[in-house]
Amino acid sequence: MQRWALNPMKRLPPEQLLTPAMRSVVSAIARAGRPPFYSMTPRQARATYELGSGVLELPARALAQVQDFSIPARDGHALPARLYLPHEVHQAAKPWPTLLYFHGGGFTIGSIATHDVLCRELSHAADCAVVSVSYRLAPENKFPAAADDAWDALKGLVMMADTLRLDSSRLAVGGDSAGGTLAAVCAVLARDEGLPLALQLLIYPGCAAHQDTGSHQTFGHGFLLDEPNITWFFNQYIRTPADRDDWRFAPLNAPDVDGVAPAWVGLAECDPLIDEGLLYADKLRAAGVPVSLEIYRGVTHEFIKMGRAIPEALQAQADAALALRQAFAAVQ
Repeated sequence: MQRWALNPMKRLPPEQLLTPAMRSVVSAIARAGRPPFYSMTPRQARATYELGSGVLELPARALAQVQDFSIPARDGHALPARLYLPHEVHQAAKPWPTLLYFHGGGFTIGSIATHDVLCRELSHAADCAVVSVSYRLAPENKFPAAADDAWDALKGLVMMADTLRLDSSRLAVGGDSAGGTLAAVCAVLARDEGLPLALQLLIYPGCAAHQDTGSHQTFGHGFLLDEPNITWFFNQYIRTPADRDDWRFAPLNAPDVDGVAPAWVGLAECDPLIDEGLLYADKLRAAGVPVSLEIYRGVTHEFIKMGRAIPEALQAQADAALALRQAFAAVQ
């Protein structure tokens, strides 16, 4: 797929596609001279990402309840999780519709803490419970550890739903970047296991086995998510090159996606991952899956966590929340 098909009116140089606000953020980050993740150890990269994760976000929204707990994985490991509830409800009220959220970070960095503000905003705007889960990271935990943890978290949350006053019949999965990959994987596994999901919320998900699309070529340098960092992330995660072709790494390789949950797909125009996101949306639609696709013009990967500086972040958060509200309402 050729990236220019997204903007047929003008074939502008890629950097001129950025909005003024996004261009200012990209320039400021470049001037800061932060060493790239691929030049660091994974531990250093995690600390650097966590330190900077909230700089461009809105202040953390106060919610009625924020509770840390854990979900057991198949090997007995306790997966850290955080429950967000937007407001107090009467004890007799219905259980909460729930979004299970997987953070991004190339399977190597990121945490509940780095996505705390986003999860708070989604809980508030969608009027639902959000459970953010911390799956195990690479390179300490190689493929398919993250996918296994994500699926275990979903099954475990269903088992714990009554205790947490969550409605397992109104359940969605979601995530950004690598977390979007994990959400897409969970949607396929849920279909296979007969576990109904209201929605899969895919925010610029990684879907392809290789970085060979037009958008990887166009936006692979100078647009925050640089190609050397993508390669570094994936090399931390995979065991052998063959892992890239496994559909749990690249959902585009899933044998079929018939009958998976409806999808909301939110993509950034100036993102190496946009073409594979479009291809996955097309794959879902071709299988008869309802898909709502939003492309946010002039912004880069990670934009949804930049609400203080990028107006499109607030729009994307509102659009994602509306999709959740509508999906949960359709189940009632």
